Amino acid sequence: MHSPSGMDLAGLVGLLVAVPAVAYLARSGHRHTGAARRAHLLLAAGGALVTAAALAGLTTALITGHHHSPGYAQALATAVATGTAIGVVVLLAGTVALPGAARGPAAAVRHVLDGLVIAAAIWFVGWVLVSRPTRILGDATPYRCPAILVPAVLVVLSLGLTAVLALHAHRPRRHTVRVSAGVGLVAAAANVLAVGLCRGNEGFTLASGLLLTAGLAVAAWAVRVADRPVQVTGDVLERGGAYAVFPMLALLSALGYHLARGGTLDAAGYFGAAVVGLALVARQYLALDDVRRYTLRLRQSEAHFRELAHTDPLTGLANRRGLQRALRSSARQSALIGIDMDGFKTVNDMRGHDVGDAVLAEVGARLRRNLLAGDVAARLGGDEFAVLMRGDADEAVLAAHRLLAVLGEPYEVDGGGSIFLSASLGVAATGELLHDADLALRYAKQRGKNRVERYQARYDELLRRRATLTGELRHAIDRGQLSLVFQPVVALPSMRPVGAEALLRWTHPELGRVPPVEFIPVAEESGLINRIGAWVLEQACKQLAEWRAKGHDVWLSVNLSPKELHNSDYAAQVADVLAEYGVPPQRLVLEVTEHAVATDMEELVRRLAELRGTGVRIALDDFGAGYSSLGQLRTLPVDILKIDHALVAEPESRTGTAAPLVDVVVRLGHRLGLEVLAEGIGTKAQRAIVEEAGCRLGQGSLFGWGVPPEHFESRLRTLRPVGPRPLPAPRVSPPIDAAARSQVVRLGPGMRQVRALLPSDPDFVTTSGDQNVGSVDSGREMGQG
Repeated sequence: MHSPSGMDLAGLVGLLVAVPAVAYLARSGHRHTGAARRAHLLLAAGGALVTAAALAGLTTALITGHHHSPGYAQALATAVATGTAIGVVVLLAGTVALPGAARGPAAAVRHVLDGLVIAAAIWFVGWVLVSRPTRILGDATPYRCPAILVPAVLVVLSLGLTAVLALHAHRPRRHTVRVSAGVGLVAAAANVLAVGLCRGNEGFTLASGLLLTAGLAVAAWAVRVADRPVQVTGDVLERGGAYAVFPMLALLSALGYHLARGGTLDAAGYFGAAVVGLALVARQYLALDDVRRYTLRLRQSEAHFRELAHTDPLTGLANRRGLQRALRSSARQSALIGIDMDGFKTVNDMRGHDVGDAVLAEVGARLRRNLLAGDVAARLGGDEFAVLMRGDADEAVLAAHRLLAVLGEPYEVDGGGSIFLSASLGVAATGELLHDADLALRYAKQRGKNRVERYQARYDELLRRRATLTGELRHAIDRGQLSLVFQPVVALPSMRPVGAEALLRWTHPELGRVPPVEFIPVAEESGLINRIGAWVLEQACKQLAEWRAKGHDVWLSVNLSPKELHNSDYAAQVADVLAEYGVPPQRLVLEVTEHAVATDMEELVRRLAELRGTGVRIALDDFGAGYSSLGQLRTLPVDILKIDHALVAEPESRTGTAAPLVDVVVRLGHRLGLEVLAEGIGTKAQRAIVEEAGCRLGQGSLFGWGVPPEHFESRLRTLRPVGPRPLPAPRVSPPIDAAARSQVVRLGPGMRQVRALLPSDPDFVTTSGDQNVGSVDSGREMGQG
């Protein structure tokens, strides 16, 4: 047996030191899951194979000695090289499988091909340097040991793969590069060991042991500190294309130098050049395939985002772009219905945008459920919608009326009760559909909302006039163009004025008299209504203070816009104006239209209660127009019920007899403790009907139109009583078929209310102070003092 030298023993000890690194890699693999587990176990298996092959080869060499025949040495070197090469290949596979080394199997293959290109170029340059006539290693050139070729190939492949990972691995990439560099050291150790065994060089044996241990230690250390998230990048083309350019330049330069020195190409040279060419072709094929798949994904994403760009995210309907696209591709016989939800801004202001979004989503769902095949519904923005349908104008009008009924149904929201909204619709079937439908829609809103309007050519002129009114109305107050007129409110049946309603008038020097039905919607839409309403309130209180200073015992009512009502500090504003002019609050009546009941009842009740807290009285105007229910009437904090003129005029237009609805509303109002006022009385027959129903207050053209304050004051002076009014004679007991009686009921300190009572009511009593309906004709007798 051959006695081993010190270098051989040192190399053997160095290899044994690598065993703990292999054991750590194995434990790390069992500790992880998924891709990290597979990668760490591959590294452990590769390290174990390389270490076992190196130990077996070196032990055999120590036992048998280094001085056997060249054939035996080459055979031993070949066996060791084969074993270590298999281990290095497994190590390289584990390196590529590390988390962060590649996005997936396809990217790993690309990394290997890139590394192969670089490795082949290094191989070719090395072949030029060690082959004749260059032979820079001189006599140390290892041509006599073919077994080193396989480890040498793996060394250059490790170098190439390390370079590629340094360019393309995900961040932090330094740990992956360290693992790859450690594998490169192991491959170099295998190559050095093969050379040492082939040539019987003990120095090479010692160096191989040290390199192998260092390589496995570096890999194990890098794996230990690499347990942290990586930043995955998604550049399909991969950054850094020098891996293809520089290797080819190096190959061509080396080949030119070799041929210039008189060298020739042998099998090793052909092998290196062929590998470079084939790797580049395969790499470009994969790159083209990546580009094709990436282009397909881009097209799919583009189609998806294009669809999103034409879709409203809240309702799922088309947006304005989607509608315009549908208009461009629509059939020749098409019609467009423009839709705007009336009073929707109030829902947002009072209930919040979450509730508003829920209502808009329900509007979209209702439109979608009522579409026919080929129709397109769109949300144009805010509460504006549109429906593009096939058909002529008449069919579109019928469809618009159907949608008007559908959209007018109550909207139920979670935890919020019912919300009542109406809609205005405009229909266009010729010309520029979007423009014409919008004009028709705006005209529908001007004419009172909750209606369908079909486009007409004259709407263009109306739109221009509306724009003019908007501009001129902004300066109407400053230029003194606005004024108030006062329409009397009389007691029935005496027709004595007990109050008045302040009505706004606008006289323009060029436009003439602009009717309120035309400029009030302009003021509300442009946001000027709050400023105008404040001016009206101040002027009305100022005028009322002047009348009271002259001894006229009247009250005054002012119309209140829903936008003013929803102003959070409106109650304080009213109180300040009353205090400024010294007007008793109970002398001011604020009229809120019944259309305001279409909004949130809970918020409306709160706002009205704040106003009543100032002492003013609240009148519900236009009662009977179709919004209020009996339950809501019991909830609303109002004092006066104004019967809509349509109910007063209805008997003459249809039956010519007494008005049953007027009678019902009067009795209902009195039962609820409300004063009832019939407005729109224009004939004596209507007055008789109202009086027969027991209504104590009336207003209309029969008693006078709106007049300037001095005219109304002159009428008050002529009707002013000169002495105390005689009281009616007391009645001992009313007959059972007697007419309804009016009785003053005390509601609280300083508050009285007149009720109409039937003889069968328990409260129907006879006192010396009772007066019949016809004798109550002053503000003080109506509980306003």
